[in-house]
Amino acid sequence: MGSNLSVNKEIEEYINNHSLKLNPIQKEIISYNDSLGEIKRMQISISQCHLLHLLVKTSKIKKILEIGTFTGLSTLTMSLALPDDGSIIALDKNQKTNEIAVNFFRKAGQERKINTIIKPALESLKYLKKIKQKFDFVFIDADKENYKNYFNQSLDLIDKDGLIIVDNVLWHGEVVDKTKQDKLTAGIREFNSYVNSDNRVENLIIPVGDGLTICRKL
Repeated sequence: MGSNLSVNKEIEEYINNHSLKLNPIQKEIISYNDSLGEIKRMQISISQCHLLHLLVKTSKIKKILEIGTFTGLSTLTMSLALPDDGSIIALDKNQKTNEIAVNFFRKAGQERKINTIIKPALESLKYLKKIKQKFDFVFIDADKENYKNYFNQSLDLIDKDGLIIVDNVLWHGEVVDKTKQDKLTAGIREFNSYVNSDNRVENLIIPVGDGLTICRKL
């Protein structure tokens, strides 16, 4: 049986140099996030940018819901992959980082496709359900304590074959470290088991960035 390659920084750099080229504003967001210190870990990886771009393109996605926006790298990545009539609703509760993200969207000429909502995501999700909003694709990258809630609410907002993508499911590799029993790590483990046993979806965890779960609604 073949084994997976261990990806070090040199291989990751090689992959990024031989993959899709980033938009100048994507690069600007990454550079800005590098100045933020430890909080920059909230940003998706470049390899995740490439994967999200291709998933949106090849699946002919038109309507996206994002839960957790930060400074906008994932939002912009998906928006750039959308057709001209595509749209994203991006949920976040941080007004300051949202203003920064919106400025990047304007610089990239993508503000027409992106609608941001600033309030706790569970409130926004209930509202979107109430108005019977539907999406083709949901990307979840927010507070880990609510992952199960976000996942369950998102399933009601997509139809059969709709996709839900969830970030940070390998949690820096700590999901397999039995010495790590803190609340967040245990929560990610529980979430992964929950999704894997959910007969409403078929799922796959891929070791890109900090781990992505890709779910297709059955």
